[in-house]
Amino acid sequence: MFTGIVSALGTISATDQRGDLHVTIACPYDPDSIAIGASIACSGVCLTVVDRGGSAGDSWFSVDVSGETVSRSAPGMWTDGRRLNLERALKLGDELGGHIVTGHVDCVGEVVSVGAEGDSTRLAIRAPAEFAAYIAAKGSITVDGVSLTVNAVDDLSDGGCTFTLNIIPHTGEVTTLGALEAGDHVNLEIDVLARYLKRMQALAG
Repeated sequence: MFTGIVSALGTISATDQRGDLHVTIACPYDPDSIAIGASIACSGVCLTVVDRGGSAGDSWFSVDVSGETVSRSAPGMWTDGRRLNLERALKLGDELGGHIVTGHVDCVGEVVSVGAEGDSTRLAIRAPAEFAAYIAAKGSITVDGVSLTVNAVDDLSDGGCTFTLNIIPHTGEVTTLGALEAGDHVNLEIDVLARYLKRMQALAG
């Protein structure tokens, strides 16, 4: 379980295609604080640590990424040099600063436009029809592992939708979102509460 509050930026330093894709990620964590078997969300994808090393501030950890996970996450995400938003698993007593996030990617969205709005950056992201009903104005959504509030939603003729977000300067600096450009793909996780409400509505109907 996560909150969508990124605690560090990591960089993929090595990949090795075995039975699954073995990925090593450089990060600033203290390796002594990373347990083998621990969960770390990598740009919204919950993965299990299988190895770690280095020193505090200059460490690394490795994960195995299944073919299923690769197919359901943003294209080109698992490549050398790719920067990732990292979040350690939530502990009892931690502040719930974002919203409840599971680290399971629901779909991949496409950045439609990026523009300035005051000091912030306004992102417009297109989501597929299957998940459009779960996205609501002033609701929560996770984009590449970052908990954000939806500004507005525009429904499209194909059943999909385009939703907009404001990225404040701090969020842009401490996550990968500040570097997004039109045409980029991002991992989306819908609000878990919206998921259950939609299911209840379907059963009631």
